[in-house]
Amino acid sequence: MARGPSSSPTWSRERKSPPVLSSSPRLPPPASPPPFGSHLPAPPEEGMASLPPSGATGADSDQLLVEANGSTRTLVLNRPKQLNALSSAMIMGLLRCFTAYEKDDGVKLLIMKGKGRAFCAGGDVAAVVRSINNESWKYGADYFRNEFLLNYIIATYSKPQVSLLAGIVMGGGAGVSLHGRFRVATENTVFAMPETALGLFPDIGASYFLSRLPSFYGEYVGLAGARLDGAEMHACGLATHFVQINRLQSLEESLKKVDTSNPFAVCGIIDQFAQQPSLKENSSLNRLEIINKCFSKGTVEEIISALEQETSNSTDEWVAATIQSLKKASPTSLKISLRSIREGRTQTVGECLRREYRMVCHVMRGDFSRDFFEGCRAILIDKDRNPKWMPPRLEQVHDEAVEQYFSRIDDPQWEDLNLPARRSYGRNIESKL
Repeated sequence: MARGPSSSPTWSRERKSPPVLSSSPRLPPPASPPPFGSHLPAPPEEGMASLPPSGATGADSDQLLVEANGSTRTLVLNRPKQLNALSSAMIMGLLRCFTAYEKDDGVKLLIMKGKGRAFCAGGDVAAVVRSINNESWKYGADYFRNEFLLNYIIATYSKPQVSLLAGIVMGGGAGVSLHGRFRVATENTVFAMPETALGLFPDIGASYFLSRLPSFYGEYVGLAGARLDGAEMHACGLATHFVQINRLQSLEESLKKVDTSNPFAVCGIIDQFAQQPSLKENSSLNRLEIINKCFSKGTVEEIISALEQETSNSTDEWVAATIQSLKKASPTSLKISLRSIREGRTQTVGECLRREYRMVCHVMRGDFSRDFFEGCRAILIDKDRNPKWMPPRLEQVHDEAVEQYFSRIDDPQWEDLNLPARRSYGRNIESKL
């Protein structure tokens, strides 16, 4: 779709599916891969057992636990000291489980939860960076390929998945939960997509679910890395239910007795424990008018300028904090993230994941910027929290550089993300506002 006379349009607030910001063509349909899961051994079926990936030994073998209760399987992310950050072993284990259980008529319902104080704080990107530095960028490509495939399987899964989102839910943790049918938040849930502060962009299909939040709230959450509590997740539609933390165990025990894949029956059980939470007075959802006014702008520079204009008319500390978050983030990450979310508004979840895979491979290669490696150094490794972004200013990130992130990788051994042909079960984000 060609741009109009202005190169930086302001999207209409009433338009639910605004046009994409690029005139680039849609991604081609994927080639037909071999039947999904044909190479993955089956998971254990009885009691509580660890689920190592094929050939794993030692510490890797208990990173994912599986509990069988009748027709229900509970998948437990089990790296509590690492806040359940997703390792390659966990991703492959989850792929094996989801594949086997979809074919197994004896399994009707999946529950996913995390051990300790986090559901899942994201992908183990520090390990990815170390492996890229020691081996090749293709290690990172393989990691994200498997993770995005898992996200797609969850998004198109034929059986209900209930994710119990106690504690921290960030990045990759959102990918293994928010694409599922039921997402249960609590009063101690903390959600964020903090990638722009790390030199990355909201991936794991985030351009699909962020772009479907009310108005331009997804642009705000994705660019500013905003933290949302459980009530906010429920109100904007990221969570389907809100259950008090002291009732979560009772809900889980009730779900373990389920002998049906009927989503209405499962929803009815969760409804018995759920409540309607109230938003806090300082919630960002009480500032939707400002968010829509500012984050509807066509460029990151215009978004920041609009927020700065608001500071002259308001003493709201939230505006200043949002500006500070944007100015601390990687300029390159901000620009590719805005375009990604805008394109996601008119794409399927599969199209979003294929596009994001192209983007993340460019990031892993460091073709145009090495901000991801610098962000991991500053935030996760050295922890000085003082990344040196290159280029350091938004005006130095030109449209031509942004465009490159959405192109195919110039490597004869590289392939687009091939996703299996699957029926879509319509995981819609439903705002409660």
